[in-house]
Amino acid sequence: MGQYPTSTPADDCSGCDRGLATMPTDVSLPLQSGLEIPGVLALPSSPGPHPVVIVIHEAFDIDDSMRAHVDRLARAGYLAIMPNLFSRGGARKCLLATFRALMSGRGVAFDDIEATKQWALARSDTTDKVGVIGFCMGGGFALMLAGRGYDAASVNYGQVPRDAEQILTNACPIVGSFGGEDRTMKGMGARLEKVLVKLQVPHDVKEYPHTGHGFLNEFPAGPAWSRMVLKRVMGVTTNPEAAPDAWNRITTFFDTYLHSSNPRGKK
Repeated sequence: MGQYPTSTPADDCSGCDRGLATMPTDVSLPLQSGLEIPGVLALPSSPGPHPVVIVIHEAFDIDDSMRAHVDRLARAGYLAIMPNLFSRGGARKCLLATFRALMSGRGVAFDDIEATKQWALARSDTTDKVGVIGFCMGGGFALMLAGRGYDAASVNYGQVPRDAEQILTNACPIVGSFGGEDRTMKGMGARLEKVLVKLQVPHDVKEYPHTGHGFLNEFPAGPAWSRMVLKRVMGVTTNPEAAPDAWNRITTFFDTYLHSSNPRGKK
């Protein structure tokens, strides 16, 4: 895990101009089993209560870009918490187990996300509104979770399964962002749009032309030796025009469905 920079491109980000937030902090998240998993938490500067956003990381674990996403969402007014889904059993074992969970819709990763959600909602500084956002692998998780007790979901270049219509029946509102030159997600935006229209799920899905995979990341993804391969094979790119627009759409969408004038009463 890289050191989070003291100054990042997020300092000038769009959609997060509501004030400062606490720097992303490493925390321990309790599980029902009595175990704990690590996570990253950031809070808005105001006392709250705040809506919750569960942030699901990419396959490269919690790196500088993932911490920057947590920071951005906190500065947009949300308690943002990212559980580390690769913290049980070693990186390779956890990666395989997490992808198996994503494909099946159940498993340890989903249990850890649910425990994180309940931990956040039990805090005195949160409302009862909760959203989920994910990137790449995490985008697939966000889509799978959209029908499991969330108020809004943001899917960013995440896999859309063939049985999406069944999975997304009774789903919460969904905002999705995809890159037109993302070789790993060809046609995913259109597939998601078609399903959401058929199911009458409120949504905002957009595919950005001349844009590849991982375009919302502010820092290079993956080990340095793999970046050229990722660019050639997956079409991993940045896009300084698409990213601000996508973030504005995400925060506007979350504002619509997660902010409430009647926060849950807590002691």
